[in-house]
This record gives sequence, C-alpha cells and structure tokens, in this order.
Amino acid sequence: MAKDLLGPDLKLLFCGYNPSLRSGATGYHYAHPGNRFWRVLHAAGLTDRLRKPEEDRALLEEGIGFTNLCPRPTRRADELSREEIRAGAEELKATLERHEPRAVAYTGIGVYKWFRATSKVGWGVQPEPAVPGVVDVVVPSPSGLNRMSFDELVEHYRALVPFVR
Repeated sequence: MAKDLLGPDLKLLFCGYNPSLRSGATGYHYAHPGNRFWRVLHAAGLTDRLRKPEEDRALLEEGIGFTNLCPRPTRRADELSREEIRAGAEELKATLERHEPRAVAYTGIGVYKWFRATSKVGWGVQPEPAVPGVVDVVVPSPSGLNRMSFDELVEHYRALVPFVR
C-alpha cells in the first residue's frame, strides 16, 4: 500500500485520486510504468534528475510529499464509491489543516472537483483555497490514461516550480 508521505515544512504536497494497483502492491507513489509523473517532474524542473518511484520518500527531504484523496488502490479512479470519496475529502481537509503545506498539487481536475464537491474548476492556482494559507493548484493527471501530450503536461507542472524553490 502506498502510504502518505507527509512531514513538517512541506513546500508541495501531491494529491492524486487514489493509488494504482501497482502503487498499492509496491508501496511507491506513481509506480505504474505507464504513468508519466516522474518524467514530467524532472522535465518541468521540479527535480534535479529523473527519479524512480522507489525514491518517493527521498523527496520529503526536499519538502515534497504525497497523499491521495482515497487510500484504496484501483485500476481506475471511477471505481471509487461516493462514500469513499466523501470520507477521503474529509480526511484530506484534516490532513491539510494539520500539515499546512505551502501548496497542494491535485494531479487531475477530477481530484479537485471531488474534493471540493464542485464542477467549476480550471487548471492552475485556484482562487479560493480549501484551507486558508494553503495554495491549491490543479494540474493534469500524469496517468497514461490521460491523452494530453507530454509537453502539455510539463507546461502545466511548471506552475509548481515557484513553490519548491
């Protein structure tokens, strides 16, 4: 199971829908070979070199953490129940209040829609944070299921660089 990676003084917290089956089996975030997360992070300038999922814990030392809206691994996020999403949203809000990261990057517009129970969401920094003092940033899902090009993903993730510098 890919457990939350949280710590004090987080600059950036990545929040996905839920772990993939691969992440659930290995315990590492964004572990599915088809997921472009680690390549996108490096290409966008968020990491100094290309990292592997097995190095997710090392990013805590750089102020980068990981969580998910729901903890149960699935093949696709649409397999999550409404009850799981509601409970996950409450737990995520409590986590943000407790850890107060500088910013949260929601990796998928749907993650943020589910979390905030709204349909009015655009890419980038959101006008109203879920938790005062924590900047909400919506970036596209790096999943291989997302048809957005690699270059488009990188461009969106570059918006996160100021939070980690």
